[in-house]
Amino acid sequence: MRYFSRSPEVFTKQDGTLVTQADREIETMLRERIVERFPGHAVLGEEEGLSGVGSGSMSPCWVVDPIDGTNNFAWGIPIFATLIALQVDGETQVGVVSAPALGERYDAAAGLGARMNGSPITVSGVGTVAQSRVGFASWRGWVDAGLDRQWASILTRCRRSRGFGDFWGHMLVARGAAEAMAEPDLQPWDVAALSVIVAEAGGRLTDFSGGPFQGQGSCLTTNGLVHDEILADLAAG
Repeated sequence: MRYFSRSPEVFTKQDGTLVTQADREIETMLRERIVERFPGHAVLGEEEGLSGVGSGSMSPCWVVDPIDGTNNFAWGIPIFATLIALQVDGETQVGVVSAPALGERYDAAAGLGARMNGSPITVSGVGTVAQSRVGFASWRGWVDAGLDRQWASILTRCRRSRGFGDFWGHMLVARGAAEAMAEPDLQPWDVAALSVIVAEAGGRLTDFSGGPFQGQGSCLTTNGLVHDEILADLAAG
């Protein structure tokens, strides 16, 4: 938040995405604390990759996105968060999403439910796309994926659409404020923390084929009730 309030210096990475000094310092701090507390665990982060004793094995691994929504952070838009997940045998057991500028912190552990700021959250009971509130990120991603026609059809038939993007759309689904959120291309650190929160809130998170998110690619989060309808729409044509 100290960096956010004073317009952070922004750098462009080799892949063309943005990074700030805050991204780098947050990940470094998290890695230091994890290694100190859990020296046998691996760490996978957006800025520094995979490291630790468990690298390449099925030992516990922490998956970290220091700032999800770096573009928002750099532009002074308060929709950004730190994502932290603990995976055991490849399955996320604990997830935390901390969005300080919004005053929101989401957390969940497998079998123990999901919360926002300590209060339980659940998905909505809406059962059709026509009555759904649907979120998405950059429109260009849908064009690049060749799915702009299918997604446009969904957006024009739903009750309301919003281009919130990043973690927040998925958390809106988890807390019942939206019914669906989809993004064509995500990385493991974008999704790991979200997955257990969505599941524990009663929702469903898959790739666009309906299978488990495998670490990179498309991601659809819904309240579960409209999931198959949206998958069918995405597959049309």
